[in-house]
Amino acid sequence: MVDIAKEVKRKKTILIFGISSFIGSNLAEFLKKDYRIVGTYNKNPVKIPGILTLSCDVLVKEEVQLALFSTKPDITIYAIGMSSIYDCAKSEELADALNSAGLFNVVEYCQRYKSQICYFSSNFVFSGEDKNYMEMDIPDANTVYGKTQAQAEFYIQKTSLNYLIFRTCRLYGRSYRPGFNNWFELMQKKLMDRESFVMDSFINHGFLDVYYLALIVRIAIEKQVKNRLFQVSTTDIMNYYDFSKLYCEIFGDSGQLINNGKWIFPIASKHAVARTGESLLYKMDISNIEGFLNIELPSVKDSLELTFKRLNGVKKTDRNSLSKDEGVTFI
Repeated sequence: MVDIAKEVKRKKTILIFGISSFIGSNLAEFLKKDYRIVGTYNKNPVKIPGILTLSCDVLVKEEVQLALFSTKPDITIYAIGMSSIYDCAKSEELADALNSAGLFNVVEYCQRYKSQICYFSSNFVFSGEDKNYMEMDIPDANTVYGKTQAQAEFYIQKTSLNYLIFRTCRLYGRSYRPGFNNWFELMQKKLMDRESFVMDSFINHGFLDVYYLALIVRIAIEKQVKNRLFQVSTTDIMNYYDFSKLYCEIFGDSGQLINNGKWIFPIASKHAVARTGESLLYKMDISNIEGFLNIELPSVKDSLELTFKRLNGVKKTDRNSLSKDEGVTFI
């Protein structure tokens, strides 16, 4: 008699540390169709249908070990950390604990339980010079946030036998965390409430829909990629002000509510002080990931058009509306 259970392909298990975070929650929602997802949280529980969540403090080794021992994940995603550049500068010890020390605990037990560690870094491991940053370039972060991520990248590459690192541009989308609005949601709320607001024109980097990152992660898992650092970004870069203006064009909102300004950007390294009056440019070379995974990354406009469709957007005006047969080609 045929054992039907054995005939069914076993779903891989993915354990997400920080499932209540922006990246963690969106990855969980996207990947749950194809994988068994288990997530951990500390102070901010979140409910995502079809996903088991557990309480865990990554700074406590025993709790990290229990989470990995009880779930036996094939892949472990570390989506915990302090991602605000300003907050990291104000609380350097906490930033180091969450962005580095907690990761060290997870990596140690991933080794023991033979689970691949997947980590998300950012373009802020660089200092923002006017150049095209390569994966092989030595990180020279000028913020506390960037320095902690560079430390994490180095530690994983030197100690882990099975890892994936995605160094990303600015990701955007909606959060699953109750009572919390990220910068993208705050921008949407201001536009909806018809309130004027200021967007930064000093920092320039790519802007990518977080679901696009989730798709790339799924492709890498399916291809069983290991021990690679990939840079993930849109093909072009721009500042928050230009991004918000482009958002208004695609979503049909009024760009007149948006004012050009400069947000707080605490420079940490001495070598960058002379450049504080200039724009910072975080352009990352993406030829490696495009060639290795056989994909084509989008422009910021392409990414926003995907967002418009994904969120079932409806134009508030007919200005610049897309024709019914017009589409955007993604992966």
